[in-house]
Amino acid sequence: MNRDFLYALGRPLSPLYSLLMGWRASLYRTGLLPSVRLQIPVISVGNLTMGGTGKTPLVQYIARMLQRQGRRPAIVSRGYGGTARGQCNLVSAGDSPLMPAMEAGDEPRLLAENLPGVPVLTGRARKFPARRAVELGADVLLLDDGFQHLALKRDINLVLFHADTLAGNSRVFPGGDLREPAAALSRADAFILTGTCDRNRERADRFAVLLAMRFPGRPIFRAGYEPVSILTYEDGIGTACAFEAMRAIPLFAFAGIARPETFTRTLHELNLDIVDYQFLPDHAAYRQPLLAEIFDQARQKGAAACITTEKDMVKVRGLNWSMPVHSLQMEARLGEDFQDFLITRLKSLPAAGGSYQ
Repeated sequence: MNRDFLYALGRPLSPLYSLLMGWRASLYRTGLLPSVRLQIPVISVGNLTMGGTGKTPLVQYIARMLQRQGRRPAIVSRGYGGTARGQCNLVSAGDSPLMPAMEAGDEPRLLAENLPGVPVLTGRARKFPARRAVELGADVLLLDDGFQHLALKRDINLVLFHADTLAGNSRVFPGGDLREPAAALSRADAFILTGTCDRNRERADRFAVLLAMRFPGRPIFRAGYEPVSILTYEDGIGTACAFEAMRAIPLFAFAGIARPETFTRTLHELNLDIVDYQFLPDHAAYRQPLLAEIFDQARQKGAAACITTEKDMVKVRGLNWSMPVHSLQMEARLGEDFQDFLITRLKSLPAAGGSYQ
């Protein structure tokens, strides 16, 4: 069913939901609802809108940046889409993944694979995996999709907007794209406009001006996402392949992500031979019959192989393949001004023993 139609149906309830979310935030702000403070800094990466803003690639980028600074980051996520229901689910202690994607959730599993040395934990109430991360030796915590999770205090609040969609229709759910009223952005310490490129830069710049006027004093950064390589797999092991080597192969693309149009656009910009696409719901649960159906469609369209996202690959890699499947590896790119901001803020944070440095 058309999303705009559903939003139109839900619009009468938006003021009520907005009021409830504002009331909830005020209860945390006044201490009537408890919020846990850790003994290490917490960086929250989140968004105001529904759908994908590129949080996971940005969390990965920040974790690697912190590692280069000599820090010991850990990542805590809700584990959306995973079946694990423990108070604290250890996806990785920093050496290798301990849970399959079906249990951990696709994004925590992907982070665990891509970030050696970084513990990844999940839990609905994030205070429990956060405390376990401290026990594992973390000296800074990254809270993935944490803007609305007010039960855990954070020291740096990063809010993301995708440059293609920005604030959507600017209405609160269920009448629009916003998870809570725009006034909640007063909790933010900085904004990041993700997916910024030449195509949407002018619109993103206008939105940045509005943010600066409404929430002065908060820096606004731009983040781009760039394709790094295409991974080919043999016996479950991925090997990077040059884009040029893939251009002669007819490919069938499939993905279960929030913004599949960004995936298809990137494939076309790489001049790959894409014969057709199949899009699935975000965090789609892959089973053997579904994958067999995808392969059948690919062969009917004349494809010699399939290509998908890294997030989807962590779920299909354990299934049986009747044709090759490749994955597109993407990475976030930010300027040095963002690194300077984050490192400076971390060094300035007070703690019981003096500072978080």
